[in-house]
Amino acid sequence: MSYKVNIVIEKDDFGFYAYCPELEGCQSQGDSLEEVMNNIKEAIELYIETLNPDEAKKLLSKEILTTSMEVTVT
Repeated sequence: MSYKVNIVIEKDDFGFYAYCPELEGCQSQGDSLEEVMNNIKEAIELYIETLNPDEAKKLLSKEILTTSMEVTVT
C-alpha cells in the first residue's frame, strides 16, 4: 500500500534534517538533499511497517497545512 506523507526539511550548518509531522519521532538527516530524502523515505517506510492498518490510516489522515509568512521585527 502506498501513502502520501508530508515531509519538512531544514538545512543547517551540518547538512539537512527531515521529519514527518504525521509520525511523531520519525526523523532523519543527511549531508545532501538527496541523501536526506532517501533517509527519511526509509525511516517513514520502517515506521509505517510497525503500525497496524487502522493506526496508519488514522495517523496519515491528519490534515497538515503549511504556508510561509513575512514577519517584520522592530
